[in-house]
Amino acid sequence: MPGQISTAEDTSQSQMETFRSPILIESLDDPRVEPYRNLKMKNLQRGGEFFIAEGKKVVERMLQSRFQAASVFISQKRLEEWTAKVPPGVPLYVASQDVMNGLVGFDFHVGVVGCGVRQSPIPLETVISHEKGRLTVVACPNCDNPENLGAIIRIGAAFGIDALLLGKSCCDPFSRRVIRVSMGSAFTLPIIESTDLFSDLQRLKNEWKFELSAAVLDENAIHLDRASRTSRFGILLGNEDTGLDESWIDICDQKLTIPMSLGTDSLNVAVTAGIILHHFTRQS
Repeated sequence: MPGQISTAEDTSQSQMETFRSPILIESLDDPRVEPYRNLKMKNLQRGGEFFIAEGKKVVERMLQSRFQAASVFISQKRLEEWTAKVPPGVPLYVASQDVMNGLVGFDFHVGVVGCGVRQSPIPLETVISHEKGRLTVVACPNCDNPENLGAIIRIGAAFGIDALLLGKSCCDPFSRRVIRVSMGSAFTLPIIESTDLFSDLQRLKNEWKFELSAAVLDENAIHLDRASRTSRFGILLGNEDTGLDESWIDICDQKLTIPMSLGTDSLNVAVTAGIILHHFTRQS
């Protein structure tokens, strides 16, 4: 019956094949929930098989996305709500709140976490279409702050960009914190983890006729309110501390800046992304 919990001893072969019944986790040592263990102390990093989705909305979006779900893990108080949400074939683990807190390493009051399977890197040419006229991309050579990267992913998805390109110095876009801050937008926005971002940007310019702009703090740069775009447009964003170095600025066709008042010397990079994308994605 839906909502009936199976233990390791009484799980039938048919239940194991379809995972239609929730599976009770009674011990912190159960190997089936190892990916969820001590999440506060570790993040599954690049090169691993899995990623972790945390929270009700984020797990729901993982289950609805192109990514394969390896399992879902919930507290008992969420059992009635989640039994029907998890597709057959995806293990649904359930535990008491105390056991779940011990596994994840903190008071996990939301009571819903999921484990997904990472996908192979996306090639640039599968995302950037020669046929589509209007294209918008964001490139981050060195965004090493998970909160900022998660927010940029969410903002990029909200404004309908076609791809986010990340350099090797960026943090893992499928780390638990980035996914959580992105509210699951990492599952829908095409994210290209470039092995050679400089070459990929050159390809955008030469093969796809993109115009690239650098977001900078420079009074001599073009003020955003006076800036226009071409049909194929890309914006480069630096990190919080150092911005963009000259090699990245030099590859761009123009420099853009956001005019600021009252002695404000800079904006958070995710805030900058939102302002710039609001401006350019609403231009024809």
